[in-house]
Amino acid sequence: MFRIALKMLIGDRVKYTGLLLGIAFTAFLVTFAVSYFCGFMTRGLALVSENDADVWVMDAAVLSSEQTTNLPDHALPRVRGVRGVASALPLALGSADVVFANGRVQAFQIIGVDDATLSGVPAIRGDSSPGILRAPDAVLVDSGGTQGKLQTPVSATDQWPHDGAHLDVPMRTLIAGDELLANDKRIKVVGIGQALPRFPPRPLIYTTYTNAARMLLPERKRLTFVLVKAANGISPQQLARRIHEQTGLRARTRAEFMEDTVRWYLVNSEDVGDMAAMIYLAMAVGFGMTGVMLYMFTHESLKQYAVLKAMGATPGLLIIMIFTQAGLCALIGTGLGLGVCAIVGEAAVQWAQFPFRMLWFTPLFGGLMVILVSVVAAMASVRPVLKLDPAVVFAGR
Repeated sequence: MFRIALKMLIGDRVKYTGLLLGIAFTAFLVTFAVSYFCGFMTRGLALVSENDADVWVMDAAVLSSEQTTNLPDHALPRVRGVRGVASALPLALGSADVVFANGRVQAFQIIGVDDATLSGVPAIRGDSSPGILRAPDAVLVDSGGTQGKLQTPVSATDQWPHDGAHLDVPMRTLIAGDELLANDKRIKVVGIGQALPRFPPRPLIYTTYTNAARMLLPERKRLTFVLVKAANGISPQQLARRIHEQTGLRARTRAEFMEDTVRWYLVNSEDVGDMAAMIYLAMAVGFGMTGVMLYMFTHESLKQYAVLKAMGATPGLLIIMIFTQAGLCALIGTGLGLGVCAIVGEAAVQWAQFPFRMLWFTPLFGGLMVILVSVVAAMASVRPVLKLDPAVVFAGR
């Protein structure tokens, strides 16, 4: 009976192809949406991933690495004075409108790291030492997942012109030695970073905490995070509780701060809604195409089912045949959809810096959605078969 069911299915090439395409589209779009979610979440955690601190200390109002408010400078020595703290390093975040040599203005995120340790500085192209950042006004620039944001004029005549901005001129990527203006202060590019891409994408400037304080606009509070390493014999969870109790500041372990950031994105990011819309669309198309095509196929095969029923096939056996047909389409269609998703996602990452990351559970989620679509479609198609009266079918009524 299984062989007969499959021959009936494959024999109708048009509807068989339609079923495969509907299921493949469902698997593709659901998996792509979840992989996109994983990708932008991973990039949203880039700042935390770049720093190996055991505990992150911040203002009580900060719930993520994306939306922050600064601490007073005296928070750093207060945290250092807590028993169990092996080291506590400052980290400053800010933003500045940077003027390029041709007059173009681009917003950058400024990341100021500890002057002594330079902890959190990414790898530098050309294997340069992070110590080059200790020079006055020295910065490391990084695309931060953007494209075409680090461009400066090729010709020296188009650099720092006195007759207005030269925007439509040949451009090249920034290199060590180029100069920029941040809040009317000269900064010198000493290297190109290889930092983790951000979400939302944004160009980045890494520099020392001292340099960051000079190039950012004056403000009463400059310190954004205190990055703490726990001493031997105390767990990060215990140290975080101790810091909170003694300073009143919010202290979270690295894992807890990542979880906080993920929850913040789930509540505040519009991209979560876009991802959900993609899944709803995939499910709607899947139910529509798969359900209609399978119902049409079953309805046009009623004569074959009538013959089988007249020969003694039980309703249970006929149901199994329909579910077998749906299962074959689900298996092949899922494979096609996942394969196309992996290829398209990899191309999007390579060519457009798209935040795509297919983790181990994303294909499973896509497969589960396909199973749901296929089961519902099969259940809708079973009804006319169960109500089938062979005598009526053979009589042509």
